[in-house]
Amino acid sequence: MEILPRPPAAAGPGPQGAGGSGTQHKPKNTKVTPMSKLTGKVAVVTGASKGIGAAIAKSLGAAGASVVVNYSTSRSGADTVVAAITASGGKAIAVRGDVSKAPEARGIIDAAVKAYGRLDILVNNSGVYGFAPIEAVTEEDFHRHFNVNVLGLLLVTQAAVKHLGEGGSIINISSVVSRITPPGSSVYSATKGAVDAITGVLARELGARKIRVNAISPGIVETEGTVTAGFIGSDFEKAAIAQAPLGRTGKPDDIADIAVFLASEDSRWLTGDRIIASGGMR
Repeated sequence: MEILPRPPAAAGPGPQGAGGSGTQHKPKNTKVTPMSKLTGKVAVVTGASKGIGAAIAKSLGAAGASVVVNYSTSRSGADTVVAAITASGGKAIAVRGDVSKAPEARGIIDAAVKAYGRLDILVNNSGVYGFAPIEAVTEEDFHRHFNVNVLGLLLVTQAAVKHLGEGGSIINISSVVSRITPPGSSVYSATKGAVDAITGVLARELGARKIRVNAISPGIVETEGTVTAGFIGSDFEKAAIAQAPLGRTGKPDDIADIAVFLASEDSRWLTGDRIIASGGMR
């Protein structure tokens, strides 16, 4: 495996990804999501005001689920996602909450149950990322990453399992970085390695209750955060595209479609699995 060059020295909210180049092939937007696939289901998507989380929330809504769009700071972004879902005939509400704080994590789940009477799907998407060489890693940086990416996932899941029943699905958004371990990503990659481990543990813990737990590990995905972080046009992005057999960076909908699959009965025989969605980059 070729070693990727160091990513841009930047930090931002949300999971992985960066933009595309002018020469990469753009996927056609031809997806059709059957409205009945998740009809009657209730989903919570954390960190859903933009990027991958927003795309997942919209796709779950398009598939028939009632969606709680969680946000931490961007109420306007969450409202935009809710408006998109409701404009297409779906149901959605925006709920503020910091996943790294136990009372607020519980509040996100309580709001879903209060609004819709049940909970069937949890997508743990909230995350932060930053890249720095080992010499620049700080305690503050470490705790910021682990509080949101790991503790936040645990706290929201802890609150959710009280309401999830047979057929429930937990989807953790990990990252391909835990596999390719690019330089400068020691803290971020460590959090995503923890997410992978937690996914396997919870799959075993909750399997007897017929609750499935899986992870999606995106490669570089073009989102607002990764554009701001400077990935577009960077050497890191170019090297990643060169290593991906499909020859492009990802789009949020590439990940959202997988989330709908994992949320639905189509994936009823999958648990403890990690789907690497990176265009073939390994």
